[in-house]
Amino acid sequence: MDWQIRLEQLSFIGPGVFSETFCKLLLATLLGALIGFERETHGQAAGFRTYILVALGCCLIMMTSLHIHDIFKHFDANSSVRIDPGRIASYALAGMGFMGAGAIIVGKGTVRGLTTAAGMWMIAAVGLAVGCGYFVPAISVTLLSFFCLYVLRQTKTYLRKDNFNGLTLVSDNEKDRQTLIEDVLRKHPFSKFHLASFHHHIIQETITFHFSLVSKGDVLWPKLMQDLSRLPGVREVILEEGIVP
Repeated sequence: MDWQIRLEQLSFIGPGVFSETFCKLLLATLLGALIGFERETHGQAAGFRTYILVALGCCLIMMTSLHIHDIFKHFDANSSVRIDPGRIASYALAGMGFMGAGAIIVGKGTVRGLTTAAGMWMIAAVGLAVGCGYFVPAISVTLLSFFCLYVLRQTKTYLRKDNFNGLTLVSDNEKDRQTLIEDVLRKHPFSKFHLASFHHHIIQETITFHFSLVSKGDVLWPKLMQDLSRLPGVREVILEEGIVP
Protein backbone atom coordinates (compact mmCIF):
# COMPACT_ATOMS: atom_id res chain seq x y z
CA MET A 1 0.00 0.00 0.00
CA ASP A 2 0.91 3.64 -0.43
CA TRP A 3 1.21 4.24 3.34
CA GLN A 4 3.56 1.28 3.67
CA ILE A 5 5.81 2.74 0.98
CA ARG A 6 5.89 6.07 2.80
CA LEU A 7 6.84 4.37 6.07
CA GLU A 8 9.68 2.60 4.31
CA GLN A 9 10.82 5.91 2.88
CA LEU A 10 10.92 7.42 6.37
CA SER A 11 12.64 4.46 7.98
CA PHE A 12 16.12 5.72 7.19
CA ILE A 13 15.66 8.82 9.38
CA GLY A 14 17.44 7.59 12.48
CA PRO A 15 19.72 9.15 15.11
CA GLY A 16 22.72 8.89 12.79
CA VAL A 17 20.96 10.72 9.98
CA PHE A 18 19.69 13.36 12.39
CA SER A 19 23.15 14.02 13.80
CA GLU A 20 24.59 14.21 10.28
CA THR A 21 21.88 16.69 9.28
CA PHE A 22 22.53 18.84 12.33
CA CYS A 23 26.28 18.81 11.70
CA LYS A 24 25.76 19.94 8.12
CA LEU A 25 23.52 22.82 9.18
CA LEU A 26 25.92 23.80 11.94
CA LEU A 27 28.92 23.74 9.62
CA ALA A 28 27.07 25.84 7.03
CA THR A 29 26.22 28.33 9.78
CA LEU A 30 29.84 28.61 10.93
CA LEU A 31 31.23 29.00 7.41
CA GLY A 32 28.61 31.60 6.52
CA ALA A 33 29.28 33.45 9.77
CA LEU A 34 33.02 33.58 9.05
CA ILE A 35 32.62 35.36 5.72
CA GLY A 36 29.68 37.42 6.98
CA PHE A 37 31.79 38.64 9.91
CA GLU A 38 34.37 40.10 7.52
CA ARG A 39 31.67 41.85 5.45
CA GLU A 40 29.99 43.15 8.62
CA THR A 41 33.21 44.69 9.94
CA HIS A 42 33.77 46.24 6.51
CA GLY A 43 30.49 48.13 6.86
CA GLN A 44 28.49 46.25 4.23
CA ALA A 45 24.70 45.98 4.48
CA ALA A 46 24.82 42.27 3.69
CA GLY A 47 26.85 41.03 6.64
CA PHE A 48 26.86 38.55 9.49
CA ARG A 49 23.21 37.43 9.59
CA THR A 50 22.69 37.63 5.82
CA TYR A 51 25.56 35.28 5.06
CA ILE A 52 24.43 32.82 7.72
CA LEU A 53 20.92 32.72 6.28
CA VAL A 54 22.19 32.28 2.71
CA ALA A 55 24.53 29.44 3.71
CA LEU A 56 21.83 27.74 5.81
CA GLY A 57 19.20 28.08 3.10
CA CYS A 58 21.42 26.67 0.39
CA CYS A 59 22.51 23.82 2.67
CA LEU A 60 18.86 22.95 3.25
CA ILE A 61 18.15 23.17 -0.49
CA MET A 62 20.96 20.73 -1.26
CA MET A 63 19.87 18.30 1.44
CA THR A 64 16.29 18.53 0.18
CA SER A 65 17.50 17.67 -3.32
CA LEU A 66 19.29 14.58 -2.05
CA HIS A 67 16.37 13.66 0.21
CA ILE A 68 13.95 13.76 -2.73
CA HIS A 69 16.20 11.32 -4.54
CA ASP A 70 16.04 8.95 -1.55
CA ILE A 71 12.26 9.24 -1.32
CA PHE A 72 11.67 8.33 -4.95
CA LYS A 73 14.55 5.88 -5.39
CA HIS A 74 12.06 2.99 -5.75
CA PHE A 75 11.06 4.30 -9.20
CA ASP A 76 12.75 2.33 -11.97
CA ALA A 77 13.79 3.31 -15.48
CA ASN A 78 10.29 2.65 -16.80
CA SER A 79 8.75 5.26 -14.50
CA SER A 80 7.68 8.65 -15.87
CA VAL A 81 9.20 10.33 -12.81
CA ARG A 82 12.74 11.64 -13.34
CA ILE A 83 14.73 12.71 -10.29
CA ASP A 84 17.60 15.17 -10.70
CA PRO A 85 19.25 16.12 -7.36
CA GLY A 86 21.13 18.97 -8.99
CA ARG A 87 18.13 20.76 -10.47
CA ILE A 88 16.96 22.51 -7.30
CA ALA A 89 20.54 23.44 -6.41
CA SER A 90 21.12 25.02 -9.82
CA TYR A 91 18.06 27.22 -9.37
CA ALA A 92 19.38 28.28 -5.96
CA LEU A 93 22.62 29.59 -7.51
CA ALA A 94 20.70 31.30 -10.29
CA GLY A 95 18.40 32.94 -7.76
CA MET A 96 21.39 34.32 -5.86
CA GLY A 97 21.96 36.65 -8.81
CA PHE A 98 18.90 38.66 -7.85
CA MET A 99 19.98 38.91 -4.22
CA GLY A 100 23.49 39.87 -5.24
CA ALA A 101 22.15 42.59 -7.53
CA GLY A 102 20.47 44.17 -4.52
CA ALA A 103 23.85 44.50 -2.80
CA ILE A 104 25.35 46.48 -5.70
CA ILE A 105 25.20 50.28 -5.60
CA VAL A 106 26.09 52.18 -8.76
CA GLY A 107 27.34 55.74 -8.43
CA LYS A 108 28.61 58.23 -10.96
CA GLY A 109 32.18 57.08 -10.77
CA THR A 110 32.10 53.92 -8.68
CA VAL A 111 30.32 50.62 -8.37
CA ARG A 112 30.10 49.41 -4.79
CA GLY A 113 29.01 46.03 -3.50
CA LEU A 114 30.47 43.78 -6.21
CA THR A 115 32.66 41.97 -3.68
CA THR A 116 29.69 41.48 -1.35
CA ALA A 117 27.56 40.14 -4.21
CA ALA A 118 30.35 37.76 -5.26
CA GLY A 119 30.72 36.65 -1.64
CA MET A 120 27.00 35.89 -1.37
CA TRP A 121 27.15 33.82 -4.55
CA MET A 122 30.23 32.01 -3.22
CA ILE A 123 28.68 31.27 0.19
CA ALA A 124 25.63 29.88 -1.61
CA ALA A 125 27.90 27.39 -3.34
CA VAL A 126 29.54 26.58 0.02
CA GLY A 127 26.12 25.90 1.54
CA LEU A 128 25.25 23.57 -1.33
CA ALA A 129 28.57 21.78 -0.94
CA VAL A 130 28.01 21.27 2.80
CA GLY A 131 24.49 20.04 2.10
CA CYS A 132 25.74 17.24 -0.14
CA GLY A 133 28.55 16.29 2.26
CA TYR A 134 31.40 17.91 0.33
CA PHE A 135 32.96 19.18 3.55
CA VAL A 136 36.67 19.58 2.80
CA PRO A 137 36.21 21.68 -0.39
CA ALA A 138 33.56 23.77 1.38
CA ILE A 139 35.87 24.54 4.31
CA SER A 140 38.83 25.16 1.96
CA VAL A 141 36.89 27.60 -0.20
CA THR A 142 35.63 29.44 2.89
CA LEU A 143 39.12 29.83 4.34
CA LEU A 144 40.55 30.96 0.99
CA SER A 145 37.69 33.44 0.59
CA PHE A 146 38.24 34.79 4.09
CA PHE A 147 41.94 35.23 3.30
CA CYS A 148 41.02 37.02 0.08
CA LEU A 149 38.52 39.34 1.76
CA TYR A 150 40.30 40.08 5.02
CA VAL A 151 44.01 39.85 4.26
CA LEU A 152 44.18 40.96 0.64
CA ARG A 153 42.05 43.99 1.50
CA GLN A 154 45.24 45.50 2.93
CA THR A 155 46.76 45.54 -0.57
CA LYS A 156 44.44 48.42 -1.50
CA THR A 157 46.93 50.68 0.26
CA TYR A 158 49.58 49.79 -2.29
CA LEU A 159 47.36 49.69 -5.40
CA ARG A 160 47.07 53.21 -6.76
CA LYS A 161 44.03 53.44 -8.98
CA ASP A 162 42.61 56.39 -10.87
CA ASN A 163 40.04 58.55 -9.08
CA PHE A 164 37.60 60.54 -11.21
CA ASN A 165 36.14 63.81 -9.96
CA GLY A 166 34.23 66.74 -11.37
CA LEU A 167 35.03 70.36 -10.55
CA THR A 168 32.50 73.13 -11.14
CA LEU A 169 33.61 76.72 -10.72
CA VAL A 170 31.42 79.84 -11.11
CA SER A 171 33.31 83.05 -11.80
CA ASP A 172 32.80 86.61 -12.98
CA ASN A 173 32.88 87.14 -16.71
CA GLU A 174 36.46 88.26 -17.02
CA LYS A 175 39.24 87.34 -19.42
CA ASP A 176 41.81 84.64 -18.68
CA ARG A 177 39.68 82.96 -16.01
CA GLN A 178 40.24 79.52 -17.54
CA THR A 179 43.99 80.10 -17.63
CA LEU A 180 44.06 81.06 -13.95
CA ILE A 181 42.07 77.97 -12.98
CA GLU A 182 44.31 75.65 -14.98
CA ASP A 183 47.40 77.21 -13.41
CA VAL A 184 46.06 76.27 -9.97
CA LEU A 185 45.20 72.72 -11.10
CA ARG A 186 48.74 72.22 -12.42
CA LYS A 187 50.11 72.85 -8.93
CA HIS A 188 48.32 69.72 -7.68
CA PRO A 189 49.21 66.10 -8.59
CA PHE A 190 46.47 65.39 -11.13
CA SER A 191 47.18 62.71 -13.72
CA LYS A 192 45.21 64.80 -16.20
CA PHE A 193 42.39 67.31 -16.35
CA HIS A 194 40.39 68.96 -19.11
CA LEU A 195 37.57 71.44 -19.54
CA ALA A 196 34.40 69.35 -19.92
CA SER A 197 31.84 72.16 -20.33
CA PHE A 198 31.58 75.93 -20.44
CA HIS A 199 28.48 77.99 -19.67
CA HIS A 200 28.18 81.76 -20.10
CA HIS A 201 25.24 83.29 -18.23
CA ILE A 202 24.63 86.59 -20.02
CA ILE A 203 22.14 88.15 -17.58
CA GLN A 204 24.10 87.33 -14.42
CA GLU A 205 27.40 87.99 -16.22
CA THR A 206 29.00 84.81 -14.90
CA ILE A 207 30.91 81.93 -16.44
CA THR A 208 30.58 78.35 -15.22
CA PHE A 209 33.50 76.01 -15.87
CA HIS A 210 33.25 72.27 -15.41
CA PHE A 211 36.52 70.33 -15.34
CA SER A 212 37.01 66.56 -15.36
CA LEU A 213 39.84 65.58 -13.01
CA VAL A 214 41.82 62.35 -12.81
CA SER A 215 44.12 61.68 -9.86
CA LYS A 216 45.72 58.87 -7.90
CA GLY A 217 44.06 59.76 -4.61
CA ASP A 218 46.95 61.85 -3.21
CA VAL A 219 45.42 65.27 -3.93
CA LEU A 220 44.95 67.57 -0.94
CA TRP A 221 41.37 68.53 -1.72
CA PRO A 222 40.97 71.18 1.03
CA LYS A 223 44.12 72.90 -0.20
CA LEU A 224 42.85 72.79 -3.80
CA MET A 225 39.47 74.25 -2.82
CA GLN A 226 41.21 76.94 -0.83
CA ASP A 227 43.49 77.90 -3.74
CA LEU A 228 40.58 78.07 -6.17
CA SER A 229 38.48 80.13 -3.76
CA ARG A 230 41.23 82.73 -3.57
CA LEU A 231 41.14 83.41 -7.29
CA PRO A 232 39.72 86.85 -8.11
CA GLY A 233 36.08 86.89 -9.15
CA VAL A 234 35.31 83.34 -8.03
CA ARG A 235 31.77 83.00 -6.65
CA GLU A 236 31.33 79.27 -6.14
CA VAL A 237 33.45 76.11 -6.20
CA ILE A 238 31.85 72.63 -6.26
CA LEU A 239 33.70 69.31 -6.13
CA GLU A 240 31.78 66.08 -6.82
CA GLU A 241 32.21 62.49 -7.87
CA GLY A 242 33.02 62.22 -11.56
CA ILE A 243 31.86 59.81 -14.22
CA VAL A 244 34.24 57.01 -15.19
CA PRO A 245 34.84 57.25 -18.95
